[in-house]
Amino acid sequence: MFQTKRKKLDQLTITLNILVKLSMIMTFIIIIFMIGYIFINGIPHLKLSMFSFTYTTDNVSLFPAMINTVTMTAITLLIAAPLGIGTAIYLVEYANKKNKIVGLIRITTETLAGIPSIVYGLFGYLFFLAFIGWQYSIIAGALTLSIMILPLIIRTTEEALIAIPIEYRQGSYGLGAGRLRTIFRIVLPSAVPGVLAGIILSIGRIVGETAALIFTAGTVAKIPDSLFSSGRTLAVHMYALYNEGLYVNESYATAVVLLVVVIAINALSTFIAKRFKKG
Repeated sequence: MFQTKRKKLDQLTITLNILVKLSMIMTFIIIIFMIGYIFINGIPHLKLSMFSFTYTTDNVSLFPAMINTVTMTAITLLIAAPLGIGTAIYLVEYANKKNKIVGLIRITTETLAGIPSIVYGLFGYLFFLAFIGWQYSIIAGALTLSIMILPLIIRTTEEALIAIPIEYRQGSYGLGAGRLRTIFRIVLPSAVPGVLAGIILSIGRIVGETAALIFTAGTVAKIPDSLFSSGRTLAVHMYALYNEGLYVNESYATAVVLLVVVIAINALSTFIAKRFKKG
């Protein structure tokens, strides 16, 4: 009887291993197919004129959109990262785990993480544009995206802090360090790779977002004069070109640039995370 159960368990393990490997191979094939499809359709249509400083209907320049993408990402992270990390530190290190308000905050955070981006866009439009009275602008888009990525940063930072062994904290307290010093000198530096992982995911969501920005930042194809001026990001630029139906080839070329930008940002963030981990 025991041998029979053992054989069945071994067969089940082998089957699961095969399924896991097949899933990995299928995922890899799908990713390679998508990247290859974008490159094949986009690279032949890349032109030097598409990187002109000013957008016109002749050159369909994506350079203003690149500048707007970098600006939008930087402002959004400057707003969301400190708030998200600070909230996670409070929830893990200071808050009473049995407090109902803390439990409500966690449930709310998880709920907000699953809301479609177009809902955030509608909220941003109704609050920042209709209620406050702003025009379509970079700052309205950045604030909307900050609210959108805040749950992601909070949850990933929270998990990174929880993963730090309690012995790190006890050792620091034993040497006479206070709680605040322990958090910022011992716990948080050890959790940097996990925190950066959440920021990397947030950057990917910011760069690829369209729905929330169409309702808040607008689709003006130029480098804005100020944070209160409208401007489109690369993702919105690609959507606008394809939606018009006149610049389909240029939209594929924009997709290539967008993909390269995302890969470069992820590679840079991963490199920084590894350096922190070694340090």
